[in-house]
Amino acid sequence: MKLLFDLFPVILFFAVFKIAGANPEAAQAFGNQYLAGLVSGGEVTLQQAPILLSTAVAILATFGQVLWLLARRKPVDNMLWVSLVIIVLFGGATIYFHDEQFIKLNPTVLYWCFALVLLGAPLLFGKNLMRSMMGQQMQLPDAIWSRLNLAWGLFFAAMGVVNLYVAFTMPLAFWVNFKLFGFLGLMIAFVIAQSVYMSRHM
Repeated sequence: MKLLFDLFPVILFFAVFKIAGANPEAAQAFGNQYLAGLVSGGEVTLQQAPILLSTAVAILATFGQVLWLLARRKPVDNMLWVSLVIIVLFGGATIYFHDEQFIKLNPTVLYWCFALVLLGAPLLFGKNLMRSMMGQQMQLPDAIWSRLNLAWGLFFAAMGVVNLYVAFTMPLAFWVNFKLFGFLGLMIAFVIAQSVYMSRHM
């Protein structure tokens, strides 16, 4: 359930992009009705409608996640706040300037924030965040926790680079598919590899 909750904005982004792309005239009309006031020039073109609508929905979905947690009096993870700020800034820039390049940067900035926090916490605060998150579920030697924290930090750094490559060398539709399925596949493969590694030291 936590994974589905985290992926909720990405899934909606993907779904809206596909639906809008299959119905460009309706998407343009909808965009001009609800987004024209937010777009410089005041008009959503036929070609821009899918990415602008999907970006707007992703922003609303992230806001919805925060409001849902607050309404249920549950803590909002710091990284969800970070995700909200990033999607508002880069998604908002995509909508206002009707330029897909900004939203393409969103995953890279988010992944690099994850990497910076994971890699920086041990150096600046002497804190291993992987152990803080998972230490109650399992016991591992200190050296293994350090390796896991380093591995996750480097993984997120690499994911940011992969996103830049795909976003700016491949067509927009390919990037949208990769944003959901490609990154999810890489994440699952990495989690499996980490689980196998940890099982050897538990």
